[in-house]
Amino acid sequence: MAKLRGRKISNRTVEALSVEDRDAVFWDRELLGFGVRVYPSGAKVYVVQTRREGRSKRVTVGRHGVISAPQARRRAALMIARLKAGEDPVPPRAAPAVDTSVTVAELADRFLREYVAVRCKPWTVMTYRGALDRWILPALGRLPVGAVNHGHVAALHYRLRDIPYRANQVVAILNRMFSLAEVWGLRRPGDHPCRAIRKYREHHRERFLSEEEFRRLGRVLDEVEAETGEGRGRRLGASVAAALRLLMLTGCRRNEILTLRWEEVDLEAAELRLRDSKTGPRVVPLSAAAVCVLAALPRVPGNPWVIPGSKLGGHLSNLNDHWLRVRARAGLEDVRIHDLRHSFASRALALGESLPTIGQLLGHGQVATTARYAHLARDAVKASASRVADSIAGDIRTRAPRREGGGR
Repeated sequence: MAKLRGRKISNRTVEALSVEDRDAVFWDRELLGFGVRVYPSGAKVYVVQTRREGRSKRVTVGRHGVISAPQARRRAALMIARLKAGEDPVPPRAAPAVDTSVTVAELADRFLREYVAVRCKPWTVMTYRGALDRWILPALGRLPVGAVNHGHVAALHYRLRDIPYRANQVVAILNRMFSLAEVWGLRRPGDHPCRAIRKYREHHRERFLSEEEFRRLGRVLDEVEAETGEGRGRRLGASVAAALRLLMLTGCRRNEILTLRWEEVDLEAAELRLRDSKTGPRVVPLSAAAVCVLAALPRVPGNPWVIPGSKLGGHLSNLNDHWLRVRARAGLEDVRIHDLRHSFASRALALGESLPTIGQLLGHGQVATTARYAHLARDAVKASASRVADSIAGDIRTRAPRREGGGR
């Protein structure tokens, strides 16, 4: 056991210690079991070593420079005493106090106010509010935050198994809520009720409009504009038709069109310069047809929105109800509004556009999002290969047969 030349471990003696080949431990002459380990790199760590139940046990006290020698000595004396008494050298930390009176409903209110409203986009805010009001609060709202366990979350997740996307979304929202509850001191850390909840496999439905279906939808939109009467009712019909046409002609998300402002529209450059979208600011190129739709829309005095709604100064907010009526008249009962965006991507692939280009057109933030259309790209390649092969096959069949024997 290496002993220090001085009387005891001090800042001065520790600073003077060094080793060359391998690390060594130097022990204090006064406090038995208290030492400092010196590494060839120059690092110095205070340690404690004593015997417990017939075995030697060494524990780290702290790093020199982070704590001083006197501090290490005081800690070492306490740790040696605990080891000899058969206790852990470092007493366990007391669990932080938590407020057990707060319910999940109160946590949800704070979550919406202090986190969602500050950090999330308006459409996400609406989504979170809807999930809380429809599923989470009816099931868990009255429970104390600290009483919610894995079984409660698993039962709610299972109850929504027929709609796997919503089931997984509910767990994701709860996961964020209870993580914040730990930060806010409303729940003890390390006991997360959403841990080990396995997500359901989500089956992304694919529905693409054919050329004939696009034609039928176009005719119905013409009828909607012609049948809505005069005044504000006529403007509403024009807004609905324009919104749906722009969704078909741009591939934009529904909220990007409904919250479009005139200041974001540049008809001369044929662009939409969206200040905010799901993936941040982006530029949407406009075709001649899309420019015509926008140019035909009247600008309502005092209303900044491109798609005005029924309320003065507001934009169209509920397109779903109008879409249900439009699609029924067009015989497209299984088509969702979002399928117009999928159809835009499908037509682009059919016309030979690449996946990276389509990702830019749709404003995807990740390549993986566009990759869901990869199988359509393969179909387009197969169709192209078939056309080329058929053309060559025609040439092969029309060539004059070769005569046997080389005769003329």
